[in-house]
Amino acid sequence: MRRKGFMAKSAALCMAMSMIFTTGCGNSAPATTATDSKSTSETTTTQAAESTGEQEQATTDKFDKEVSIRVMLWDRGNAAPNTTTENNALTQWIQEQMKDLYNIKVEYVSVPRSGSDDSLNIMMTGGTAPDIVFSYSQSLFYNYASSGALNDLTALYEQYGSNIATYCEEAQGIGTVGDTRYAVMKQRGTEMPRHMAYIRQDWLDELGMDMPKTKEELGEYLYAVKEAKLGGDNTIPWAMSGRTDTEKNYLNFVGSYVDLASERDAYIYSETYMAVAPGSKDGLKVLNQWYNDGLITQDFPTDTTEDGMKADVANGRAGFVLDDATQPWDSIQVLNNTEGGETFVPIQCFDLSDGSYRIPFEYRHAMYVMIPSTTKDEDKLVACMKYLNWLADPENATKVRYTPDYTTNEIGVAKEPSQEEKDTKGYPGTCDDLCIMNLNFTWVNDNEVLAQTDFDNQETQWETLDWFKNFYTLREEGKFRFPTYGYISEDEQTYGKDVENRMVEFVYTVICCPTADFESTYESSYTELLNAGLQKILDGRAAYYDSLGN
Repeated sequence: MRRKGFMAKSAALCMAMSMIFTTGCGNSAPATTATDSKSTSETTTTQAAESTGEQEQATTDKFDKEVSIRVMLWDRGNAAPNTTTENNALTQWIQEQMKDLYNIKVEYVSVPRSGSDDSLNIMMTGGTAPDIVFSYSQSLFYNYASSGALNDLTALYEQYGSNIATYCEEAQGIGTVGDTRYAVMKQRGTEMPRHMAYIRQDWLDELGMDMPKTKEELGEYLYAVKEAKLGGDNTIPWAMSGRTDTEKNYLNFVGSYVDLASERDAYIYSETYMAVAPGSKDGLKVLNQWYNDGLITQDFPTDTTEDGMKADVANGRAGFVLDDATQPWDSIQVLNNTEGGETFVPIQCFDLSDGSYRIPFEYRHAMYVMIPSTTKDEDKLVACMKYLNWLADPENATKVRYTPDYTTNEIGVAKEPSQEEKDTKGYPGTCDDLCIMNLNFTWVNDNEVLAQTDFDNQETQWETLDWFKNFYTLREEGKFRFPTYGYISEDEQTYGKDVENRMVEFVYTVICCPTADFESTYESSYTELLNAGLQKILDGRAAYYDSLGN
């Protein structure tokens, strides 16, 4: 593989660069809870290790009478033929395990993945929520917890959560409000950037250009692609979508114009509010110019399902894309197979003012897994925690994630079944959705193993082992986590979701307005954001951080 101008730094150097804010990076829990979470984790892990035979007995004993629990599950519309989200080979296997081990009857309740938080709110408000629900939204969690809508899980966790404490301890600090636990946290396994950029290596070669290392060099490439019409008459130098529930289209780029001088700044603006942090306007102005010069998908705001962006990548019209870290792989696979060789490669080119990079990483915690206060029966509460604790056992987690009849490769890593295998055997397209508690396998932090695993798991060999190794090396460059805390102000609870949605709309509006109208559009749209509650949210985050005495 040709990598003209591409300089890969060693993992050690990358980790050193990432420690701008030690509490927000690396393998530690988010700064959140950097202190509190650490002590909590150590305590609970010790408790788990020192659990008595009596506690172990309580954890594993069956109920005398069958106990029924209802568990929320996302419907992604990818159930295997002749199955449903709630009723398929994997849900049936889990149900059998729960029945045999604990005399627990598990019923799954599906909600559409798109708009799942809205569906959850309706159920919570109407008193019809299942016994186990989940969300990625911290503001939603805090709102529920502070309003009495969730059960206190502190004692249940201590008595029945030994697997969670042992194998998912890094994530658990954020599930508390004060000293009270209201959620157990799904812990992410593989540490991934929130978003990654990809560029056409074959187009760089055709243009005789080196791999861009800066935003300026990226711009030179995008203009050259447009001029040369490398994707045909409908060439799209930068393919973008109109997803309104994510900042992935712009975060890494716009954020590179922001100088986060302190952890305080990083906390105040975080990912959600990075588009209005000092310096971000300059990045938005560049995107506006590029859009008006035809470098960015012209109708991208209407592509809310991002099907258009995926098609542009797969059909060879696009020269660059910024997306969730691995999501473009499916589209790149289609294109590579069509072209008969390598096309897109990962790239790091969003340089900061000092020439380094900042790649926002996912937090160690993922979903907030909660038990609504409408679940009052003590046996049901215990059954819910036993269910979650069972899922946190690595062997169980492996079977849920990779199906109960999984196989391993020569290095002992579970192999991802193909979609055809899943369909044939009746497994859901996204088995991960049932891993409510754990994906923290022992091998997930070894880059060599990860690369080999991705290479081995290809349904068709669309990339080389070196390509995957490069991906895992590159992802470490500028590794950064925004600090977070187990607290959200009343104003953020009130206005946060609305402002979050408005923020993305604000970005798209200022990108797409005529260049001559940029300043006026920016000012009017920004004022609307402030009046919608943004200023109160930012002031509240600043006040809370200052109250910690950091």
